[in-house]
Amino acid sequence: MGEAMQGEVVTDAVYARYGFTRTMDRGHEDHVQEVLRQAHEELRSLLRQRAELVKRIGTVKQTIAGLVNLFGKEVMNAELLELVADRRPKRAHRGFTRMCRLVLMENNHPMSARDICGKICERDPAMISHHRDPVASVTTVLNRLTAYGEAHAVTLQNGRRAWEWLSEES
Repeated sequence: MGEAMQGEVVTDAVYARYGFTRTMDRGHEDHVQEVLRQAHEELRSLLRQRAELVKRIGTVKQTIAGLVNLFGKEVMNAELLELVADRRPKRAHRGFTRMCRLVLMENNHPMSARDICGKICERDPAMISHHRDPVASVTTVLNRLTAYGEAHAVTLQNGRRAWEWLSEES
């Protein structure tokens, strides 16, 4: 193992993969720039792959949610329950993001944050009652889902923003 310039440990495999040498001087600047370009390209490719995987996972979860809505939780075996179980620590107001996600998944058209608030209120008024500004809270969640690659923001004809669930067909 070698030592990186800022004291971080770098494995020999990293040196070999990107063509680093143990000593760097100004004469190697072009080489370093090329290595950085390659690493940047690889990172972009991996991030694209992750976005595609997140989209695919969302589609599969949407399919499972639809089947569970039709046939009940009894159709899921223990392994499937384990795979789709939420493993995050329990919190007082757990499930707000999940509820926003479900409302968006179940509708086949773009929805505004206000529309999603209304649907959540119909399903579980207590979930939204503790939010000082429910529309702002839903908007925050929708922006996060967009950043995760699960939702897509659109502008409606009236100029307002709305979101739609991204399935693989999108």
